[in-house]
Amino acid sequence: MTDQHDPIPALIARCLTGEQAAYAALYDHCAAGVYRLCYSLVLNAQDAEDVLQDSFVYAFKNLHRFDSSRASFKTWLYTIAVSRCRNTYRRKRPVLIDISQMFGFDIAAPEGDSSPEAANAQLAARDAIQRALAELSPTLREAVVLRYGQGLTFREIAEIMDCPPKTAESRVRLAHERLRSLLNENGRGLLDELLAY
Repeated sequence: MTDQHDPIPALIARCLTGEQAAYAALYDHCAAGVYRLCYSLVLNAQDAEDVLQDSFVYAFKNLHRFDSSRASFKTWLYTIAVSRCRNTYRRKRPVLIDISQMFGFDIAAPEGDSSPEAANAQLAARDAIQRALAELSPTLREAVVLRYGQGLTFREIAEIMDCPPKTAESRVRLAHERLRSLLNENGRGLLDELLAY
């Protein structure tokens, strides 16, 4: 079932006629989500920006190859971005990430508790999750980022990662288990809170 309010099909049609404003509008519509995905996978802001630009250059150059009967535009674009992220993190060693940027929201201290101790505990838990995410294999990090950072279904994750949906589901489950095994009690509570979004 297609969304009647989805501007992407019309933008793609306009792009294919060579309308530059349509390319800019399509970029503006999709860039934030693609950047968040790239940042979550390559773990570096400058690399994420480079991958974002490279992904859109490739997508726009090959837009005539996009087939809406085979995949949604978002899935097609994310597949391109994940492929370019893989090339980047094969060349570089992961660094710690800002988990609030990965998941697209700010992590605050528990409601009603603004004490320095609560803020320090929250910061320590966030740091533990960042370290644990950096410890995941790229495949497991991709799966958990696509699921919780981008809100994709297992079917969409499977398309992007080129695996069966059950494998995508298994990778997300394995990522959960691995993250929980790496975290202390405070980090586990924050992880559970994040994964509930």
